[in-house]
Amino acid sequence: MSLLVVGLSHRSAPVSVLERAALAMDAQAKLLQDTVAAEPATEAAVLATCNRIELYADVDKFHAGVAELSTLLAQHSGLGLDELTPYLYVHYEDRAVHHLFSVACGLDSMVVGEGQILGQIKDSLATSQEQHTAGRLLNDLFQQSLRVGKRAHSETGIDRAGQSLVTFGLEQLAAGTPVGNWAAGKRALVIGAGSMSSLAAATLARAGVAEVVIANRTLERAERLAQILTEADDADVVARAVPMESVPDELTRADVAVSCTGATGLVLTAEAVARALEGRVVGPLVPPQPRPAGSGPRRTGDADSRRTDGAGSPRTSAPAAAGDDGPLPTRGDGPTPTGPGTDDGCPLDLSAVQATAGFSVLGEAAVAGMGAAELEKHAAWVDKGAEERTARPAGGVVPDPETETEVITALAATVATVGRVPERRRPEAVVPAPRREPVLWLLDLAMPRDVDAAVHRLPGVRLVDIESLAEASADAPMAADVEQVRGIVSDEVAAFGAAQRAAHITPTVVALRSMAADVVANEIARLEARLPGLDDKHRAEITQTVRRVVDKLLHAPTVRVKQLAAEPGGAGYADALRTLFDLDPETVASVSRADEADSAERTERTERSVNPENNENAENRGRA
Repeated sequence: MSLLVVGLSHRSAPVSVLERAALAMDAQAKLLQDTVAAEPATEAAVLATCNRIELYADVDKFHAGVAELSTLLAQHSGLGLDELTPYLYVHYEDRAVHHLFSVACGLDSMVVGEGQILGQIKDSLATSQEQHTAGRLLNDLFQQSLRVGKRAHSETGIDRAGQSLVTFGLEQLAAGTPVGNWAAGKRALVIGAGSMSSLAAATLARAGVAEVVIANRTLERAERLAQILTEADDADVVARAVPMESVPDELTRADVAVSCTGATGLVLTAEAVARALEGRVVGPLVPPQPRPAGSGPRRTGDADSRRTDGAGSPRTSAPAAAGDDGPLPTRGDGPTPTGPGTDDGCPLDLSAVQATAGFSVLGEAAVAGMGAAELEKHAAWVDKGAEERTARPAGGVVPDPETETEVITALAATVATVGRVPERRRPEAVVPAPRREPVLWLLDLAMPRDVDAAVHRLPGVRLVDIESLAEASADAPMAADVEQVRGIVSDEVAAFGAAQRAAHITPTVVALRSMAADVVANEIARLEARLPGLDDKHRAEITQTVRRVVDKLLHAPTVRVKQLAAEPGGAGYADALRTLFDLDPETVASVSRADEADSAERTERTERSVNPENNENAENRGRA
């Protein structure tokens, strides 16, 4: 049998695919049962977090195992196999071990070095043990991965390379401000009471928020977490628990909300967040700045189409007269000619145009509908600009409409064809509308998401979710300790492989020694039949001598064969022993089964003693 892992993670698939492929707890249990029921697999474990979904199995055929595990993942995730396949990765034997050890050390996490993955691996092992799908291989693998992860964190500075997903998310919310300064005095709402939500509540409390409200489906868990926060020595915070039904009301009072539940649907919709924002005191948008007195006349592109005369009273004008073909003003040293409707020397009476019902002087519409002569005059005026007109010396060349008949004709044809003339004036810069400063910060750490992605479009809201964290973490620097952790992983993978290969030959060695003991017992019995007068003292001495001889003969070969079997490619030594000594295959298999049963029993006892509450509210287990 060989270890195989098929899965997808934030490194191979976009967050949108991970979100759709997320497995609820009941789906994970069903996947485990279906996997061990499949022909290629005898053991199975699922590692499902918000960043990865991986199926581990002990299989006897590689290609059949990959096909079966991929199909099962597609069936239980709800994605089609064709849609899921491009995002899957496969690791086999030593590479599968290397992958899990790297995951346990935080090397494959979105935030490198984070330690919450160890709790998730522990939960995965507990689930497979509850479903009776973890045998000797997966028990040994997952327990060793926990030891490797703890070693990496204790012997290196990998913790300095990264931080918890919660801390990283809060830093993104703070947008460059120290989290302590940003969080000071804020009111926080934490939705969920699992390990990730508990970490979020504790992190917020240490950061200095004034209040933490815990909302959870099971009120008792929320009350327990609130009590822990209140009694903590490293934080001075008011903490209280509320049922999930109170989330809409609490959201209206919260400044920051963190959500991480196991819900399959949205916990906070855009409509719910919008309702929570109603009535909140928020900073007003930046009002339009009034035009300072004496700043000069408005351009034709100004938004205010009302005009005033010199006394400041509104100007009224009559409709423009058709066919007003006055001569183009002469450009010289003196001031440019102005008329009752001119704007910085514009040769057209725009004030008359703007009096036309339904007409605007903004942009291209300022010249729409005019005759060819008016268009030419206006084009010549805007083409050179007011500054050039006022700066041009006397005697400058004035365009003659008669010499540009072709241009004017083409322009008139364009007007007749498209119904408008492109504005030749340089467009003014568009000032984006000011965005309201956030008054509500949302951190969504769930997969699938708890908070509607449309929330980020609401004014006054800042949303950080798994997808934005993945983008931000792509540029996070790597610490030098990561290389040291990689060395630890490589050493541990080699040691684990050697131990597994040695363990593979152990049943054969035990069967060999058992056969030798049977031979000794049979020969002693035959000796007693031939020497009935042999006293007990001599019989015991003879028996001990024969056993010592057999043990010495077997000692060197069995020790050596274990060493050879621990090396890569040493699996064939077990077959050689069975062939050389004509060992009964059933005897070897029975020894192996007994050994696996003892190992599973020891594992179960250890798990019960270390984590007596691993079954409590499984749907609220942490996600990272």
